[in-house]
Amino acid sequence: MTPGFGNLAFIVDDPFLILYLGHLTLRYSPGSACRSYSKGIIQIMHSLSATAEAHPNIAFIKYWGNRDNLLRLPTSGSISMNLGGLTTRTRVIINSSLEADRLKLNDRIVRGEGLRRVQSFLDVVRLQARTDLHAEVITENNFPSGAGIASSASAFAALAVAAARALGLDLSDRELSCLARRGSGSASRSIPAGFVEWIAGEGDADSYAVSIASPEHWNLVDCIAMVNANRKATGSTEGHASAGTSPLQAARVADAPRRLDWCRRALLTCDFTALAEIAELDSNLMHAIMMTSIPALMYWEPPTLEIMSLVRKWRAQGDPVFYTIDAGPNVHAITTSDFAQVITSRLRAIPGVREVITASPGGGAHLSNE
Repeated sequence: MTPGFGNLAFIVDDPFLILYLGHLTLRYSPGSACRSYSKGIIQIMHSLSATAEAHPNIAFIKYWGNRDNLLRLPTSGSISMNLGGLTTRTRVIINSSLEADRLKLNDRIVRGEGLRRVQSFLDVVRLQARTDLHAEVITENNFPSGAGIASSASAFAALAVAAARALGLDLSDRELSCLARRGSGSASRSIPAGFVEWIAGEGDADSYAVSIASPEHWNLVDCIAMVNANRKATGSTEGHASAGTSPLQAARVADAPRRLDWCRRALLTCDFTALAEIAELDSNLMHAIMMTSIPALMYWEPPTLEIMSLVRKWRAQGDPVFYTIDAGPNVHAITTSDFAQVITSRLRAIPGVREVITASPGGGAHLSNE
């Protein structure tokens, strides 16, 4: 095909081509006329698409509370492990015929707040790409969404990678981490691989996550005791906004550097006892903030407390296991690969546990074949 504008004509061989011609901008889409703009670059597009995959993560040092809710700049850093085997797969299709963004999750059309959140994120990507084209987003999870398994982390990490590629952005891992953070703070940690630390930073450009150890560094296994797979009534975004109302939050934030150092050393030296102590402490601190915020958030259910008690009992008896709990009632029992089957069997025997999902350290977000 040979689109042209005035005396300008060129052959379209590539699905995405950028030409610099003074201050004139043209966008070409198959089946539609060229449109001109007063400034910028020339973009000649076919209908573009990209697919990406990402894993959720479980935080050992938690993220709870923002300095800036719009940019999702955290009050302190955090440390996590990507959960291999649990995957969000997202395809982004850029189509000039769309008048608005569309979202489908697990074969269901999403409207309302879920769609608005994705639209707001895509607006950030569009701003970087200098385009106003809309997208169809098709995503699927192989694990429960909105139940305290960081589904928003993998969702926006995969969306960041796929949307950036579909719109022709060439972003570094650091830039992708910053971008993913705009959709969900914990999504910044699902961009790098393995064991990850999110550096709080001072602003938008330096608040990003880095890998501190590869997935192969330590053979930990997360045995997730599913108490309730339903979407929680109050999401993390609302919880972060109210964290500052807790009289305990200031002390938690002030102590964060000590807990981060403790956790980082434990991970790098594979010190299970030290990791167990700091992870349970940090989890309890976060939930104390939730319970003392206005309004109070009470995520735990009776089986949650029973699992917490039994995990501490098992560890006192010599078994390598500790608990950590994100914003929800489900309990992550962390153990080593040698004990994973034993811990999983014990968890399944507890009344109120509906199922147990296991995951080992996983890789980072990445583009996938269509």
